Amino acid sequence: MAAKNKTGLDTYFKRIVGGDQTFTIEAPNLKFGLGSIKELGEEAHLRNIRRAAIFTDPRVSKLDYFQAAIDSLSSSKIEFEVYEEVEVEPTDRSFNSATLFAQQGQFDGYISIGGGSTMDTAKAANLFASYPDDLFAYVNAPIGQAKPIPGPLKPHIACPTTFGTASETTGIAIFDILEKQMKTGIAHRALRPDLGIIDADSLKTLPAAVISANGFDVFSHAIESYTARPFTKRKAPERSLDRPLLQGANPFSDMACLEAIRIIGRNLEAAVSDTPDILVLEAMAFSGMLAGIGFGNAGCHVPHAMSYAVAGLVKDYRQEGWPSDHAMVPHGTSVIVNSPASFRFTAQACPERHMKAAEALGVDIRNLPNERAGEVLSEKVIALMKSTGVPNGLQGVGYTESDIDALTERTLPTKRLLDISPRSVNEDQLRSIFRDAMSYW
Repeated sequence: MAAKNKTGLDTYFKRIVGGDQTFTIEAPNLKFGLGSIKELGEEAHLRNIRRAAIFTDPRVSKLDYFQAAIDSLSSSKIEFEVYEEVEVEPTDRSFNSATLFAQQGQFDGYISIGGGSTMDTAKAANLFASYPDDLFAYVNAPIGQAKPIPGPLKPHIACPTTFGTASETTGIAIFDILEKQMKTGIAHRALRPDLGIIDADSLKTLPAAVISANGFDVFSHAIESYTARPFTKRKAPERSLDRPLLQGANPFSDMACLEAIRIIGRNLEAAVSDTPDILVLEAMAFSGMLAGIGFGNAGCHVPHAMSYAVAGLVKDYRQEGWPSDHAMVPHGTSVIVNSPASFRFTAQACPERHMKAAEALGVDIRNLPNERAGEVLSEKVIALMKSTGVPNGLQGVGYTESDIDALTERTLPTKRLLDISPRSVNEDQLRSIFRDAMSYW
């Protein structure tokens, strides 16, 4: 179990010479509850949005849930224009297209209704319409220039119709670079939506495969943040403004992440049944919100870093529940296929945290030594992968051992994530983790 000092605080956050002694809590502004989408118009009006850019995708725009959002805006006399061309798993191409729409529309606010791809697209459009620049100006280093966003953006209300990405809670926007076949992102406090409206009614039409992928994305956010390098081991910044958005594990994120893992452990299998109870779906939405609050302050590490390469180098894989007109490894799937192998590696740095995460997921850890933490956690995750229909590792999404070098090469530039790992990982170790992730059963 986690060691505590005499105050009851976790010794994982022991101060070191030159390390940071401060962490920042940036809690998102959220509205949660069944039927809360009907309050969208009032919330837009409150934020002085009179002409809104609505971002969505062709599937969501046909749902009753989308119509409820539109009705709410109309009842509050909010003028709007709808952009339906959001790409699932957005790209540099789709970000540029969305930005052009935003620049030409003379909007005073943004509303996103959809999954993480939609919310991230709205964030990017808001940014580049407000402060035009080259696409890679604000992208994380070393891929981009990592320029700070120079000022506030226009109001953005995010209305998720999935629960995995929790983009409504974070200042992060992720996209694919088509030419380089890799994912990257923009991370800055200014990107966090002004309000997230989380209504589990939006989850009723999700296929089981989508719910499973979302659930594992929530779990990955939570456990990676809980096991991340502690904020106290990051070099103290010279100025407070230089403290990164994603600070590493901290006591505030810990609370949200552990509860998110517990909810996933109790509800994931029931959520992927043919007719999941609305209360189960509401629990999943709540877990996504908690994990978003957690990783929005702490950050993710090795499994997510690897996932960007897995998604970017996709060959012919298509997963049920997603558009089939092009190959794609959905984000939650691209993360969880790496996770058991990653936990076996990172557990050596903080075994008690990996064991505590396994307990939160439902494992009876009594009499289990910490030396087995990585294996205990991995075995539980693999069992859940099997029971919910997740592909069997990287081979299950179309990769072979001949792809390991390319996957490793695409992962190394994701320093924003790898630097938060509780255990430093080099090129050879990444290759070994990818090899271990090829198959699990």
